[in-house]
Amino acid sequence: MVAGRMRHRILGLLAGAVVATAAVDAEAQQARGFAINRFEPSARGSEWFVLDTLDLRGNVRPAVGAVAEWARNPLVIYNRDGSVRSRVVSDQFVVHLGGSVNLFDTLRLNLNVPLYAYTTGESGTINGVTYAAPTSNTTFGDIRLGGDVKLAGEYRSAFSLAAGVNLWIPTATEGSYSSEGSARFSPHLIAAGEVGVFVYSVRAGFMYRARTEPYAGSELGSEITFGGAAGLRLLDGKMVVGPELYGSTIGKDFFGRKATPVEGLLGTHVHLTDSFRIAGGVAMGFTRGFGAPETRLLFGLEWMPAMEKERKDSDGDGIYDDDDACPDVKGVASKDPKKHGCPVEEEEEAPPPSDRDKDGIYDDRDACPDDPGPKSSDPKKNGCPDRDGDGVIDKEDACVDEPGVASSDPKRNGCPEDPDRDKDGVPNEQDACPDEPGKPDKDPRRNGCPQAFIKDGQIKILDQVKFATNSTAIVPGKDSESILEAVKTVLDKHPEITKLRVEGHTDNRGKPAANQKLSEGRAASVVKWLVKKGIAADRLTSKGYGQDRPMSENTTEEGRRENRRVEFHIESQQEKPQ
Repeated sequence: MVAGRMRHRILGLLAGAVVATAAVDAEAQQARGFAINRFEPSARGSEWFVLDTLDLRGNVRPAVGAVAEWARNPLVIYNRDGSVRSRVVSDQFVVHLGGSVNLFDTLRLNLNVPLYAYTTGESGTINGVTYAAPTSNTTFGDIRLGGDVKLAGEYRSAFSLAAGVNLWIPTATEGSYSSEGSARFSPHLIAAGEVGVFVYSVRAGFMYRARTEPYAGSELGSEITFGGAAGLRLLDGKMVVGPELYGSTIGKDFFGRKATPVEGLLGTHVHLTDSFRIAGGVAMGFTRGFGAPETRLLFGLEWMPAMEKERKDSDGDGIYDDDDACPDVKGVASKDPKKHGCPVEEEEEAPPPSDRDKDGIYDDRDACPDDPGPKSSDPKKNGCPDRDGDGVIDKEDACVDEPGVASSDPKRNGCPEDPDRDKDGVPNEQDACPDEPGKPDKDPRRNGCPQAFIKDGQIKILDQVKFATNSTAIVPGKDSESILEAVKTVLDKHPEITKLRVEGHTDNRGKPAANQKLSEGRAASVVKWLVKKGIAADRLTSKGYGQDRPMSENTTEEGRRENRRVEFHIESQQEKPQ
């Protein structure tokens, strides 16, 4: 039921600009329209919808494509009771036509032309200002011109960085809520990269807007923009999938609720060929800022010519590996394909390169010159056998005939993973604490966990320390005593923990000042208990946060109960004794 109510509240917030209105003046003035669309597609060539993979490779390398979007309820006026007064913009269908060109492997110029194919809604009034219904005629939005220059890194490296600027030209009418009626520009920084299959991108910028009039208790105006994306590159690099988060906040109302539209998007880009790809995604607004829709659906088509595949020359003799009969040894050109790229057969005093194990890999490049094995791009594994095929070569594999996993323990390296590492009878895949022995529990979050254990820089406890109502006194009895005894046991077993901060937290009932004092006293009571049980006082400190750091909403008894808690944070520790 809590999840249902949360979902209902979030859907209410997603409907664009959620406005708590006062009584409407008898005579309302007419407001100018403005650009409400918070979705700005990335430059063509990116494998994200909004963020950027920074593929700036090529000289006069073009990219063209289109992104279609449909937004539901991006601009809504609400009454005080939460009912809808009017949907100023209820549906908006836009096709973004765009292109880009890469120059000198460093510079990219791009263009985006939004075509507002359909916009519908109804007029509405708030605070004496009437916002007219959008015109239904097809119109172009403000054209965007942009440029980015590479500062560091390469496409698909662990880190690349670019700086750029976008300029919006007021080429559309304001009546369809597709234009500002004045120019905008936005300088920005973009970072992107890949580590294995993980891909990411982040962006920060500033948007100058000339429009500054108020809207629904907030103001239009210049904005700080931000965004981030993280996901996976799959299917041999042909697909990128993952979430994107992007938004902005107006400087005059920095991160105010109505002045900070934020959207989340889940999308994927898939290469159908080396040069052609399609994309699809769904987005939703997360805040009350105007222009953040209830739902946004996205579909994209794009063409960008593939780069020529890089040809390797491993031995540096000027003959590419795919033509070289001896790719690991420098040689000379020959009309005989079997000798092309191989050393010239000269007098006997120049013996051919040695290959003792006859595996086709010369000894000077063979990590295991006496044991035949396959070729590998890893110099430490090149030419080494791996009978069980687990990626751990035989000479380092403690279980040479059983596929396993790599381990820093030589006795376990290459051996199958222990199905119950902590030997508590709960299998690893079901154990919420696979490295800390505990008891079975029907709750999967507690299954196999002890009452107290170290995780994420804390001593975690499964149950709460109980206090008398509005008191700092710990409730006597085995419940709280057993929890604190478990914390003491962890501290006894881990003398390397030199400073532990005990934190007290409350729910939001009562006055904040009283809650602050109560949380400080409860944290101090726990410290006093631990010291009395033999824990050195200089290893402990206490701090209260009152109601300022809730874990759950304070709207339900369950949420308030979770917020009344004590936490144990490890502030410092020495190297663990061996």
